[in-house]
Amino acid sequence: MNVAFASTDGKTIDQHFGWSKSFYLYQIDKEKIKFLELLDSSDEPAGEEEKLNYKIKTLGNADIMYCTQIGPTASKMIQASGIHPVKVAEDETIESASLKLQLMLSTDTPLWLLRIFHKAQNRSELI
Repeated sequence: MNVAFASTDGKTIDQHFGWSKSFYLYQIDKEKIKFLELLDSSDEPAGEEEKLNYKIKTLGNADIMYCTQIGPTASKMIQASGIHPVKVAEDETIESASLKLQLMLSTDTPLWLLRIFHKAQNRSELI
């Protein structure tokens, strides 16, 4: 599954979703964590709803998006697009969040993560 992290440095999850200028996209499954690409969302339009739609479009085929904060409107919009938002403390690293996801996939996987994982698996089989 593809996971986007709102980060200024590619190491720490340190950005509010609506303010983030970059997202680091990783492919994460039970066996590996692979960096895919840096998603640049710095060329955003002025209006609030347009800005949120632009950021969501920038996330492309992400299944999960990690950030430090997300507003209620943005949260509803991102969920409606099929991306699951996850809010974490500002000192959380991309590495630790990725390892926690792997652990959850390998042990007692919560239903929300199992649903996302299977959706991502089905998408990759169609490609």
